[in-house]
Amino acid sequence: MDRTLTASATAQFESSRPRTHRYLRLFATLAQWQRNARTRHQLAQLDARALADVGISPSERYQELERPFWR
Repeated sequence: MDRTLTASATAQFESSRPRTHRYLRLFATLAQWQRNARTRHQLAQLDARALADVGISPSERYQELERPFWR
């Protein structure tokens, strides 16, 4: 006895995959935005000596801090 999926069952399976993929992309994007905001906050807390240790000039820090979190 062969088992086959009906057309409606196949369509339901195929339509659920892209939706899940969209949710995963959305989650990844939100996680990246949160990471950007957190690291920029940490960058803002560094003093001149710590910036020199990392190799970042104050003007580079300012440019990075001016960027919105989604970029």
